[in-house]
Formats: sequence, structure tokens, C-alpha cells
Amino acid sequence: MKHFPRSSGVLLHLTSLPGQHGSGDLGESAYHFVDWLVAAGQSRWQILPLVNIGPGNSPYMSNSAFAGNVLLINLEELQQHGWLMELDFRDSSMLDSRHIEFDKVIPYRVNCLAKAAKHFEENSSPEDRADFSAFCEKHASWLEDYALFMALSEGVHGRDWCCWDAELVSRNSKALEVASANNAERISFWKFCQWRFFHQWIKLKAYANQRGVRILGDMPIYVAHNSVEAWVRPDLFELDKQGRPTKIAGVPPDVFSETGQRWGNPLYRWKIHEKEDFAWWIERIRNTFELVDILRIDHFIGFVNYWEIPAQEPTAVNGRWVPAPGDSLFRAITEALGNLPIIAEDLGNITPAVEKLRKKFNFPGMSILQFAWGENGEKRFLPHNNKNDTVVYTGTHDNDTIVSWWNSATEDERHHLREYLATDGRTIQWDLIRTGMASVADTVIFPLQDILGLSNEHRMNFPGKSEGYWTWRFLWSDVPADTADRLNHMTWLYDRKENSD
Repeated sequence: MKHFPRSSGVLLHLTSLPGQHGSGDLGESAYHFVDWLVAAGQSRWQILPLVNIGPGNSPYMSNSAFAGNVLLINLEELQQHGWLMELDFRDSSMLDSRHIEFDKVIPYRVNCLAKAAKHFEENSSPEDRADFSAFCEKHASWLEDYALFMALSEGVHGRDWCCWDAELVSRNSKALEVASANNAERISFWKFCQWRFFHQWIKLKAYANQRGVRILGDMPIYVAHNSVEAWVRPDLFELDKQGRPTKIAGVPPDVFSETGQRWGNPLYRWKIHEKEDFAWWIERIRNTFELVDILRIDHFIGFVNYWEIPAQEPTAVNGRWVPAPGDSLFRAITEALGNLPIIAEDLGNITPAVEKLRKKFNFPGMSILQFAWGENGEKRFLPHNNKNDTVVYTGTHDNDTIVSWWNSATEDERHHLREYLATDGRTIQWDLIRTGMASVADTVIFPLQDILGLSNEHRMNFPGKSEGYWTWRFLWSDVPADTADRLNHMTWLYDRKENSD
């Protein structure tokens, strides 16, 4: 079996980076973080999905599977082009440096982007115009529909596309032509934003790659109902004739939730995808790998069987398991794109069929150290049960921080961990980081919150809670001076220094 190189890395989403405009972005701090990773001996930077955020500000409920998050655009770069002036940044001092206040950040950043797009239209070089045109042509297969979708959504204040005028819902060609003409300026604006996002991201990724850091991206299995993909290809999703979901995604009740999780994403009509030889999926994977080096696919079990919830149900209780064509899907992807470095998020109800699919395509699975301890712990996550084809985490973006988890752990869990690691728990985060580093797993990843030993107020997300998360940020002053050296030493000690792939 082909394994990933032995390596280690850090999980940090771009929005959590420091910066003066209310949220992290593709600016100076992103490059500084790459330099910090290099100093710390790390060769992987794991991020969350790069797509636009959706309800609850989640990057897992995007309105597009292809477009980048415009809130990540570095405004200083636009200023360097002369498309923004210093005066345009006058409101940034009112924005929080430690938490993202989305209700303030979104209008502030979109307003700045609108000013930049206007200045670009009025005063740009022939070279920039040619580059913009080339970008639009290269990405026309999704960009045209995306820009129109965004413009139309603005016109109805974000109402779901199934509530638009009937001719737009059904994508009547004449109605689309009129809508495009009436919204030409905003369509151009949204294309401009994507142009700058892709330009800035590809430049940052190249910088990271040149310094030996590979980007580990993340792709949600589902898209939001209020997305351009559902509007353009409703036949690919479980929707009625009016475009409303009939069957939605989620997970059944478990020890974490008595009513399960009702995500609300429309499920796929897999038979239609199969008839088209999974063309939509192939294009989605191809596009994503233009932006990342390695890809974690969320909710991998959904490619074997998925929890189908009738859309009218208020919770996930009354659902059922339905088989999915994961084998045919990944065979088609492999035939079209070759063997890709994909990580399977195989957490939850793992069956032999899930393991069989993962191993057939040589996808590493995941192991979460938080889940391993005590009588009720998942024994497969105990360090001595780790396998090479595994990515070990202290926790993910969905988990509590290690320090907070330890403080709230049962005595049974604490006793097991004390005995297993011979620890008193005073530096529990470093005990578990060292344990991950020493593992036989090819890849280990640590959230920055764990490296910094932070409490649960710094948690990134809480599954099943739709509000109040995705807001965490840090300042460089939060990072002790010796942290990079400490990580670097562990990386050397446990032979995770990656010279090349």
C-alpha cells in the first residue's frame, strides 16, 4: 500500500489569522504563518474549505462549490494596484482583532471590494485587463453562473433561489438574458472578486510550496441548497419541481446528540450522477486540486451510505440509511484524474464497507486522540492501534481544545490517560502532541489552539450549533517565542522532517 510521507502540520483556517480588517485573509500574516511553520519544522498547513461561507458563517454551507471566499481577499494588495485608497480603510479600526464580527466584517469588506472593482473598471492597465479576461475565460464553466447567481441573490436580499421569479427559478433563457443585462455591473464585480481571490491564493500557495509546506485542503461532501449548483443543476439534487429540498442530509442520534444532526443540505440524486459518469464530481475535484496539494473529504461515510432525512422533519431522528455509489464514484475520479492524495474523514459510524472503500483507493483515515480514552473511548484511536495510513489529530475544528477537554474529562478518562502517558496532566496538550508525533501514522496534525494550550472559548466550531462559531482569531503576541523551536525539536526527534515528496 502506498503511504503518505512521514510528516506533521498545523490546522489553522485563514480567517483566524491576525490582520487589521476584521478577519484573517491572504495578506502579510498568511505569509508570516508559512514562515512560522517552516521555523517549527512543519510541512503541512491544513485549512478549512476555501469556498464562501453560508448560514451560521460556516464554510461547510457554501453557495458555491467552486468560488473562493471573497472575505479572504487581501485588501492591501488592491491598494497596491491603486484600486483602493487609504481613506477606504477608515472603518477598520472599529473591527475586533480577536473575534470575527461577521455582521460588521461582511459589509465592510464587500464595500471595500466594490470600491476596488469600480476603480479597476475606471483605471486599470491593459495587462491587468487582459489577465482578468483570461481568468474569466478559463473559469467560464462555473464563473458565469456564479456571478449571475450572486447578483440575483443580492437583489432579493439573499432569499433562496427557489423563491425567485418563476422564470428565473426554471432558468428560462430569455429571463436569464434580461437578468444578465440588468445586473451587468454586479456580475462584473463578482467576477473581479474571484479573479483577485484566485490570484492571491495561488501566489500564497506557491510561496508555501517553495518553502516545503504543502496545503492540506478540506472539501464538504455536500453543498448548500441556496447554492448556484442547485440552481443550475437541480436534477442532480433531491429537489421538487419548485426547487425545494425533499430529502436532506444529516447524521442520526448518537452519544453527542439525542436528536442527531439535521444539516439541511439537499442530498444527491446519485443515479443522475452515475448516468453522467460523475462529470460534476470530477470537475469539482479537479478544480479543488488546483488550489490545494492534499484534500481531506468531509463525511466520507456518506459515499458508502448516507442518512436520508425527509425535509419536513424538524430533527434527524426519523431518517434512514441509504447506500451510495462510492466505489463507482472514486473509480471514475481516479480514471479521469489519476491517483490523488485524498484523506477520508472516516469518523462516526464506521462499517466494514467504509473501511473497504477507503483502503481500496489508498485513502488515509483519521484518528482523534481525544476520543481514545476511558472505558467508553474508541480503542481504534489509542496510539498503539494507529496505522501508517492514518492522519492523527489531537482534535479537529469540530472538537474542544485539548486543555478544555482535559478539564472536563471524566475521572475514568483522566486515569486512563495518566496511566498510559505517565503524565500528571499539567501540560496535557504537549503530552498529546508528543504522542501524536511518536505515532506510526504517516501524518499528524495539531490545531494551533492545542499548540498554544488555549481554553474552549477559542474553540472553532461546535457541531449541531448553528450560531456563535467560526469566529476565533489569534494575535502573534499569543504565540510564545519558544513554541516553534519546541515543535521543530519534536519533528526532528520523531523523524517527521520531510525533505521531499
